[in-house]
Amino acid sequence: MSDDSTAKNRKHAALSTPSDLGSNAVKDIAAALTTLLADVFALYLKTKNFHWHMSGPHFRDYHLLLDEQAEQIFAMTDEIAERARKIGGTTLRSVGHASRLQRLSDNDADFVTPDDMLAELRDDNKRLIGLLRETHDLCDEHNDVATASLLENWIDEAERRHWFLFETTRRER
Repeated sequence: MSDDSTAKNRKHAALSTPSDLGSNAVKDIAAALTTLLADVFALYLKTKNFHWHMSGPHFRDYHLLLDEQAEQIFAMTDEIAERARKIGGTTLRSVGHASRLQRLSDNDADFVTPDDMLAELRDDNKRLIGLLRETHDLCDEHNDVATASLLENWIDEAERRHWFLFETTRRER
């Protein structure tokens, strides 16, 4: 076998990781995690975008809040990707792949008011909670308790982010 042929075989070799989950479970859960990972990257980048472009009288507090939240969101990414691989699936391969899968919208506006930034992130975190719960339901269907357990922690973290953003955007009555 030529070196070129060997390289092609390695390039196309399956990334088979043994799992006691059925093949349909692996396919469904890995796909859900990969899509979830695209959403988490989108939320991370939007949170950092707003962190970088924050302005106004509450700059310091909001800037630090968004930095803390972005750090927490980014921490999820490796765990999500590795969980998809651990069960025998694959995950994101590029920024383009992520952008094709993400369900949370980007914000490329030249200027966004601090109130609008926080409200948009509040709503995105609320949407993420729903997406995390949907993925949890899928894991329950396939008896994937380990992934469900991770999702429960991420739901709790997202609920906390949502709560902080909700309280920050609440207006006095």
